[in-house]
Amino acid sequence: MRFNTLEGWLGWQESLHPIEIDLGLERVSAVLAQLNPGHPDFTLITIAGTNGKGSSVAMLEAILLAAGYQVGSYTSPHLLRYNERIKLDGRPVDDAMLCASFERIDQARANVRLTFFEFGTLAAIDILHRAGVDVAILEVGLGGRLDAVNVLDADVALVTAIDVDHVDWLGCDRETIAREKAGILRTGRPAVCADPQPPASLLAVAESLEVSLLLLGKDFFIERFVESSVESSDERKADRWSWNSSQCCFEDLPLPALSGDFQLRNAAGVLAVLSTLRADFPVDAASIAQGLQSVSLPGRFQIMPGVPLQIYDVAHNAQSAQALANNLAQQDSDGRHFSGQTHAVLGMLADKDIDTVIAQLWPVVDHWYLAPLPAPRSAPVAQLRAALLAADIATNNTTNNASIESFDDVTAAYQAALAASTVQDRIVVTGSFYTVAAVLGEAV
Repeated sequence: MRFNTLEGWLGWQESLHPIEIDLGLERVSAVLAQLNPGHPDFTLITIAGTNGKGSSVAMLEAILLAAGYQVGSYTSPHLLRYNERIKLDGRPVDDAMLCASFERIDQARANVRLTFFEFGTLAAIDILHRAGVDVAILEVGLGGRLDAVNVLDADVALVTAIDVDHVDWLGCDRETIAREKAGILRTGRPAVCADPQPPASLLAVAESLEVSLLLLGKDFFIERFVESSVESSDERKADRWSWNSSQCCFEDLPLPALSGDFQLRNAAGVLAVLSTLRADFPVDAASIAQGLQSVSLPGRFQIMPGVPLQIYDVAHNAQSAQALANNLAQQDSDGRHFSGQTHAVLGMLADKDIDTVIAQLWPVVDHWYLAPLPAPRSAPVAQLRAALLAADIATNNTTNNASIESFDDVTAAYQAALAASTVQDRIVVTGSFYTVAAVLGEAV
């Protein structure tokens, strides 16, 4: 074996290919042909989109596991441990399993120089295939058409919310980006789009491939309602919702355990996917309810125990930042959850839409703690500060009197926010997976 430790393998993989992101299927296809000839036995769900991919994977996984199926999943990036990327029945695989798969891939690749992501994707396919899972859920890393995950033909494809991100690789508008994400669709196979305003380019690709594309608000519908009851003189309200299509319906469902109104759209897309698989993988309402209530996903409006209130969210584009701002604003209006000031620890990658992200968050933040990220593409603190000053000018200095401080790293920024916060305040850690990972590493 080339390396005996996971750290050794990962460090070597990072240097194997000269380019960090090199989209294309030729390399991974060639190695997969040597590694596992033929199509894996599992039913494959492939998920692409700008936001909501990780949440959709987590909900699908939780519901299918509750229904008694063997499930494997692949997501990226990870927060604390690489092992989080590949799961069998909801549990991250161990180092030994990863190292053994990496060795098989290394032997199969001959002289092919795989990227770090391609190596991991091949390991996921290899491990899930050997584990004999019933259903594999694979999250696209970047785009869709040329992403390594797309080397396999999805039995059903899910496209989540589409926004502008990764413009250097995917394009600078929703229509162009959606066309790339539509690359995971396959002729004659079902697909689902959970974006309430699907771009025309996505619809055009689906039509050209004769794909049965189920659309939110057209082919499947959601309705949310509130139940009120009186117990011990206290009025209690429980949100419930229903999902229905012309083929089936599920009523009186609990809301997903993941925070945010947008998670209901993600859940709706998940149920639409399951509706296309109901002949082979029937799932009852009890399993759906159990999965929705048990699902968890670190780093997505993750509220930590204790005081002051701490919220970790990996939001790093305009759409996810707006969702985070909306969630924070809802807490503002509910004094039972929050009644103080907001301290934001922020670090971002330089290729993100920093100005728009900060503009979305500016109205709900009182104090900013800026830091560079432990990543080659980190945005310098000066760039973050300039975006904050621009947001201040854009609001005519009337939104708040926010303070701005700079630090050498995320940990120092977080510690300063913690020291400055009272028990009534809240700390929001956001901007990137790297930002949240740095603080989560301190908390665990």
